[in-house]
Amino acid sequence: MFAIATIAEEILDLKKRRRAILLAHHYQEPEIQELADVVGDSLELARKARDFSGDVIAFCGVWFMAETAKVLNPNRIVVVPDREASCSLVESCPVEPIREFRGKHPDHAIVSYINTSIEVKAESDILCTSRNAVKVVNSIPPEQPILFLPDRNLGNYVRKETGRENMQIWQGSCIVHATFPARKVAEARAEHPDAMVVAHPECPEPVLAMADFIGSTSAIIEWCAASDAPEFIVMTESGVNYSLARVAPHKRFYFVANENCNCSECPYMKLNTLEKLRDCLTSLEPRVELSEEIMRRALTPLERMLAVK
Repeated sequence: MFAIATIAEEILDLKKRRRAILLAHHYQEPEIQELADVVGDSLELARKARDFSGDVIAFCGVWFMAETAKVLNPNRIVVVPDREASCSLVESCPVEPIREFRGKHPDHAIVSYINTSIEVKAESDILCTSRNAVKVVNSIPPEQPILFLPDRNLGNYVRKETGRENMQIWQGSCIVHATFPARKVAEARAEHPDAMVVAHPECPEPVLAMADFIGSTSAIIEWCAASDAPEFIVMTESGVNYSLARVAPHKRFYFVANENCNCSECPYMKLNTLEKLRDCLTSLEPRVELSEEIMRRALTPLERMLAVK
């Protein structure tokens, strides 16, 4: 504990000297969340970054989130603890086939989940998050065909909620959410019969069919805090337990293991550590560097999403 406390003190000192803000996703380790100025989902964090008057953004999440923060804060330095903190959704959706699709299907609106690379965002017409994906799709004229990417489970959920039949869905998936088996949800329900089931829309349809509430990470936290239920089976990354315990300390939360690792952790999110956070604030590396052109092109679909009410 002494070493961790010392590193935490170093980070806070560096943050002050660098005039930095520390942003942490809900899936980060608790010791990182405890030091963060803001804890939230990727879009909440990017928005918050615009509201401070400092010079440096240390983004504790995964790389695409830091790219989004840079687009919204082009004149600030954006650093991450680990450049290898990627995302299976990003990796499942390279930009080349998206460019090819746009060339062959100019009539389609390309709706990209925020869990995409900056290059894919730049090829998109509008972005969405898991929280506003239904609203974003409903904002597009019903007669216009759509390519929704990259998460197939979120896409299927959105198509069901909107009734949008003219929507093609990319076949990417999250290595955490997509591997939650429905049988384990059933087992958890049998063990905790009074618990409500809450699920992220990146989960497979059989899991979503068992959920009492479906929503983004932040929406799940809000719903659990407001609910009268005392227990919850939570179908998302287990790092969210820190935020859940903070807003609802008197409630109990159970997490179901996925098939990949017999856990519910994102291996990319867990690459970030206090030591790496200290080092990135010291060296200002790894740093997000994007061309003005790619930021300009990616900003357009991002602003379109932000304009959807």
